[in-house]
Amino acid sequence: MTDPAAPPPAFGPDLAEVFGPSQQDGGPELVQLLTPEGERVQHPEFDLDFSPEQLRGFYRDMVMVRRIDTESTALQRHGELGIWAQLLGQEAAQVGAGRALRPQDFVFPTYREHGVAWCRGLDPLKLLGLFRGVDHGDWDPEEVNFGLYTIVIGAQTLHATGYAMGMQRDGAVGTGDPDRDAAVIAHFGDGASSQGDVNEAFIFAASYNAPVVFFCQNNQWAISEPIERQTRIPLYQRALGFGFPGVRVDGNDVLATYAVTQAALQRARDGQGPTFVEAYTYRMGAHTTTDDPTRYRLSDDVESWKLKDPISRVEAYLRRNGLADADFFADVSAEADALGARLRDGVKALPDPQPLGIFEHVYAEQTEELRRQHDEFAAYLDSFEGSHA
Repeated sequence: MTDPAAPPPAFGPDLAEVFGPSQQDGGPELVQLLTPEGERVQHPEFDLDFSPEQLRGFYRDMVMVRRIDTESTALQRHGELGIWAQLLGQEAAQVGAGRALRPQDFVFPTYREHGVAWCRGLDPLKLLGLFRGVDHGDWDPEEVNFGLYTIVIGAQTLHATGYAMGMQRDGAVGTGDPDRDAAVIAHFGDGASSQGDVNEAFIFAASYNAPVVFFCQNNQWAISEPIERQTRIPLYQRALGFGFPGVRVDGNDVLATYAVTQAALQRARDGQGPTFVEAYTYRMGAHTTTDDPTRYRLSDDVESWKLKDPISRVEAYLRRNGLADADFFADVSAEADALGARLRDGVKALPDPQPLGIFEHVYAEQTEELRRQHDEFAAYLDSFEGSHA
């Protein structure tokens, strides 16, 4: 077991072996295993053999996640959701990272990690309840090791670092037991990388050698602010200034994202400390359903990124290599249709919260002041005919 108080290992054989000298020197910036045309390529530092079952699983996951996104956007347009944070185009980054996790690993998401939630087995209806405004996140994080969505930009990176430090002290890091050793992954966007909380998390994680992976989905737009307004160097290179390695991966390549995230998580589980993963991708849709991206970005950029679609490249690879037949694609499409129907019907059936529920779970033991407020509000509700407090 590693000593939580021990200084982080110096850059040397470990870093060179796991992440390779080219990433340290800022050489080949983009780790890629599957080209936009669906051709399999090799990488000198990250390469894995994927079974046909894994490849088909990645394809299915991304199709399901995209359907969750498109159905939720449509539901918002029809007034069934208050807002929705889209992930169109970022499916590979989320599915690759989500499938690289072990059951004991813990995820700290932003408000857009619908694909990671899917990979952790979270019912997407629970996500829709949050965006419908009928609950604050109706799931138990300990059941799926997936935290509640975080609206405060970047705050979850500090939460993740503190949780990872707790894992150290619980003896769940560096024991050599694959069923015990655990890691934490914190998701955030390129815009959040400018927040103080994120940089403070980097400092704490490096100082305490915390088993945390900082996973940045660089979709190149912090709402309407382009990435070039935020940094003069690639984001992954910032990590070296804090004392841990960074790597940039093709965020539209689910194979590469899986391979890089798996290596970073294993490094954390082994007690080698934090890693920064920059998944270089593009936000094909709006920031949220209240945003109009046509006001600040060029349609030519969107069209060029459509050619790098993460789902299309996996489909091309499967078809070209005879790893999936027409029946498989038809079955996945039918499953996605069924999921869409379930979401449409399910979100409308979600119950509204009871007004007095706001007084529950505020304190472990209800205070006299809170009890008085509860009774006064209950009396107010009772003054209306047909009140359902």
